[in-house]
Amino acid sequence: MDDLEKAILISFDESGTVDSVLKSQAVAYCQQIKENPSICSICIEGLRLSKIVQVQFWCLQSLHEVLRARYSSMSPEEKSFIKNSVFSMVCFEASDDENSVRVLEGPAFIKNKLAQVLVTLIYIEYPLIWPSVFIDYLPHLSKGVGVIDMFCRVLNALDDEVISLDYPRSGEEMAVAGRLKDAMRQQCVAQIVRAWYDIISMYRNSDPEVCTSVLDSMRRYISWIDIGLIVNDAFIPLLFDLILVNGLSDQLRGAAVGCVLAVVSKRMDAKPKIRLLQSLQISRVFSLVGEDNDSELVSKVAELLTGYATEVLDCSKRLNSEADIDVPVELLNEVLPSVFYVMQNCEVDTTFSIVHFLSGYVATMKTLSPLRENQLLHVGQILEVIRAQIQYDPSYRDNLDKLDKIGREEEDRMVEFRKDLLVLLRSVGRVAPDVTQVFIRNSLAGAVASSANTNIEEVEAALSLFYAYGESISDEVMRSGSGLLGELVPLLLSTRFPCHSSRLVALVYLDTIIRYMKFVQEHTDYIPMVLAAFLDERGIHHPNINVSRRASYLFMRAVRLLKSKLVPFVETILQSLQDTVVQFTTTDCASKELSASEDGSHIFEAIGLLIGMEDVPLEKQSEFLSALLTPLCQQVEASLLNAKVQNPEESPAKIANIQQIIMAINALSKGFSERLVTASRPAIGCMFKQTLDVLLQILVVYPKVEPLRSKVTSFIHRMVDTLGTSVFPYLPKTLEQLLAESECLVMNDGIILDQKTIRLSGNSACGDEQLQRVVACNGDVGACEKLWGGAIPERGVPALPRER
Repeated sequence: MDDLEKAILISFDESGTVDSVLKSQAVAYCQQIKENPSICSICIEGLRLSKIVQVQFWCLQSLHEVLRARYSSMSPEEKSFIKNSVFSMVCFEASDDENSVRVLEGPAFIKNKLAQVLVTLIYIEYPLIWPSVFIDYLPHLSKGVGVIDMFCRVLNALDDEVISLDYPRSGEEMAVAGRLKDAMRQQCVAQIVRAWYDIISMYRNSDPEVCTSVLDSMRRYISWIDIGLIVNDAFIPLLFDLILVNGLSDQLRGAAVGCVLAVVSKRMDAKPKIRLLQSLQISRVFSLVGEDNDSELVSKVAELLTGYATEVLDCSKRLNSEADIDVPVELLNEVLPSVFYVMQNCEVDTTFSIVHFLSGYVATMKTLSPLRENQLLHVGQILEVIRAQIQYDPSYRDNLDKLDKIGREEEDRMVEFRKDLLVLLRSVGRVAPDVTQVFIRNSLAGAVASSANTNIEEVEAALSLFYAYGESISDEVMRSGSGLLGELVPLLLSTRFPCHSSRLVALVYLDTIIRYMKFVQEHTDYIPMVLAAFLDERGIHHPNINVSRRASYLFMRAVRLLKSKLVPFVETILQSLQDTVVQFTTTDCASKELSASEDGSHIFEAIGLLIGMEDVPLEKQSEFLSALLTPLCQQVEASLLNAKVQNPEESPAKIANIQQIIMAINALSKGFSERLVTASRPAIGCMFKQTLDVLLQILVVYPKVEPLRSKVTSFIHRMVDTLGTSVFPYLPKTLEQLLAESECLVMNDGIILDQKTIRLSGNSACGDEQLQRVVACNGDVGACEKLWGGAIPERGVPALPRER
């Protein structure tokens, strides 16, 4: 054995001081011993004689492997020797050899490995070959704590290795587990339960640690043993006595709570289950959740209460008659206040879904009208839970305001986390709209009165609730402002929150205004308040660029919705936006990193929508448009003039500035319809044609700067939409310039000359002639295919469609 001990120690060495060759030789020697036909005897001898834990572990591990691989081929004598030897170790039986080592005196991992070896024998031989293993073990429990602890380890290993459904099992393993449980129910479960009771009663004060181990083992078995063995006048009082006595350790009390939760979670038919739940008198533990919220005991009690409430709710759904429903409703009314407290103040177990439970409870209210007093109270508490759950963690406040990497990750996480909670809010809003509106009003009122620095997260949560609630309101209710809505929207519009400088607060505030714009459409007296919110420091003039750009986009949406109702305010709006317009087209602004979807150009689209309405007098319309286009065109001309004496590669800021101007003009033109600029007010169309003349010069001065080519091309596309066929005279010149600096046409530039252009030509002989010129200017087949919008037939360019 000495050589084997040395080899085991070398193979287990992790210090790095052992020579690698020597270690490899030691591993090979150990593997050679495993292949010895007498390996089981060698292992048993090692366990009896060696005090070295590495040797003990190797012997147990090898024995476990051999039993799994070769047990069926062993002789009856060898099997008997192994069973007797292992069983004597777990039962702490005395040996005649005074030098014998007792494995139960070793560390926990050795005892766990020994338990695994015994469970392997049980798996193979119980109940057909070795039916008495459990009955034979029970008398040894009187030997004291060491054997009791080992018995608990054996039961835990049996659950882990054979019984528990928490691990994937094969069909054969499931069948073995079923046979084992059936045999234990018939033969020994009652005796084991009695042993549990006696041990806990005897050691509860003298050795709480062993009692905790017994309860943890017991919890695993409650799900499949006869529930009457636990739910009786002896065991249930003992469990609650352990839970409620202050002098005991939290670990012992928590283990008792775990057993009660296992009882609560027992699968049963609804009627007997409700009787069982009622008999527990769970209200006895309600006061415990008000203690130290961070303690292990409170977490366990919180898990018990949420599990109990879930089971009661499930039973209520499975019961049909009103008489049967009364008891679960009563039990829910009793436990829910504590459950709501737990949800808001305690660490809830991850297996319990707050949203799933509350959604299920709210669903039971959908068929009830009107709601009972208790249910209305519960709705208010559910709303409190939702508000508490959706609040951001204040520790991320700076990250979220700067929107750095950490802030982005937290915001993305919260957006995902909130989804189900806000769906729940909308369900509550449909079931109890009045209660929901009062709650939101009180939340907003509390937010208004909050301190600028301490309640940013509460303000953001209150606004988010109001925003999400809007999805549960019908268009009719939204427009009429019935109920408290007629009070809530004006309160929102008139409020300047102390923490409005926060990015999160400012964004959700503006989004909420847009959500309720249908109310403003019907109540136009509030339009000045909407405009103020968007145009002052709460919106477009907010110091955070992310907020101001988002505000520009949302303001554009507001203009689309209000349209002609804004005509009286056009001049006021334009005056307020003067600095924003100038800022957008400055070099400094152009150099900032911008979002593609909210790049700030929407403010020009909003202006275009405002001044592009026919309700605006022609004189004013021309004045407004000229005031915008003239300085922008002058900026472009000045930049182009300077560029003739400057290398374009040396002036990226100038190029970026020109890009911004093109984007601004492009967005501005979206507000003008083709009918207005070509038929009713052609003078406006002339202004855009003059602008097109200026922008086409960019292709001459910067022929190879792809971003500028792309922006100009996009603008030409916009002009085709806006000016119709009157834009055709510009197309040959444009295509010539796009082709001038390239042997092969970059076809992305030619995309503007698409089938829409062809359709326009069908309405005008002049347009058709101009289009033929465009085709003639380029002999490239690819360009013609792009021009035509499809493949060119082999016979050549098809005849362009003519008006019939």
